[in-house]
Amino acid sequence: MVGADAARVSPDLNVPDLTQTWPRPSRPPRPIVIIGAGAIVRTAHLPAYRRLDYPIAGIFDIDSARARDTATAFGIDTTFATLADAARSHGVIFDVAVPGDRTVGILEQLPEGAAVLIQKPMGHDLAGARRILSCCTARGLVAAVNFQLRFSPGMLALRDLVTARALGTIVDIDVRVVIDQPWHLWTFLEGAPRLEVLYHSIHYIDAIRWLAGEPRSVYCRAVAHPSTPQLRDTRSSIILDYGDGLRCSLVMNHTHRAGPKHQASQMTVEGLDGAVRLTWGVNFDYPSGPPDTMEMTGVDGWRHVPLRGSWFTEAFEGPISNLQRYVAGEDTELVGSVHDAIKTMAVVEACYESSARGGTRIP
Repeated sequence: MVGADAARVSPDLNVPDLTQTWPRPSRPPRPIVIIGAGAIVRTAHLPAYRRLDYPIAGIFDIDSARARDTATAFGIDTTFATLADAARSHGVIFDVAVPGDRTVGILEQLPEGAAVLIQKPMGHDLAGARRILSCCTARGLVAAVNFQLRFSPGMLALRDLVTARALGTIVDIDVRVVIDQPWHLWTFLEGAPRLEVLYHSIHYIDAIRWLAGEPRSVYCRAVAHPSTPQLRDTRSSIILDYGDGLRCSLVMNHTHRAGPKHQASQMTVEGLDGAVRLTWGVNFDYPSGPPDTMEMTGVDGWRHVPLRGSWFTEAFEGPISNLQRYVAGEDTELVGSVHDAIKTMAVVEACYESSARGGTRIP
């Protein structure tokens, strides 16, 4: 039921009617060449592709031992010795899963007209995102950014409700993440000039854009934590300005050291006719946290909506399936295209600019 043609539904609709998965292509899928064999590929991309039975043509990583280990673990027959070897593949989808500041150098070596799924973020800042967009345009790449939260079962179902106006006019979106993030798992983030908003809250910003459209402006304060001097921002408070009709707030604390009792990982969306609350379990114990949950209001109050899976890892099925179907002519929209993703990067850039400027001083 995703899309503008979805019929209006009641908050008391039969919940199995809500979309929770992106359809697989009806034609044989293109083989996938994976560039980068890091943790996200091993814990999310490859398990999702295995469930979908998508063929893997080969894998490359600058650490050849890591590529071989990953290939062995997932029964991949081919490991490429060089990026140039991998880039010689044709009729495939390239899954580029590397840090954002290395993306454009890889894209420049892929075949013109290739289909590419790019790991988020789209570069390490807006200038980098623009270079990626320019490269994709110049080389005719069919490119999407892996903002997979949009494709999680709960978010797809929520998108159905919002699109169908089942909740009425949306008046409040509230995201609250209070967790102890295991930043040590991503050593490349140490010393990075931007961290929490660019590498984590970007998911929520992107999902909110998908639900509510483009904010007018942002207010943000992103700060570090004394216990992690090697890291930049690990906490932030963000307001997306949609005018007087919609309040949108994100409260993010990734260095919550007071134990699990009062942790939070949730989004609440309220409309004039109903509300939905989502939780994301992966944030509580990465990467194997409890299942996501979804609740929605009805005539008898809040009720549970069964989900077919969670953000981690079922959401990773969506971007690759959308791209497969798009290049096959079955989907008319590339949901996370680089042309759309750069708008998320612009919001992130505005967050850091707002944080750097500071608030209005008290007279």
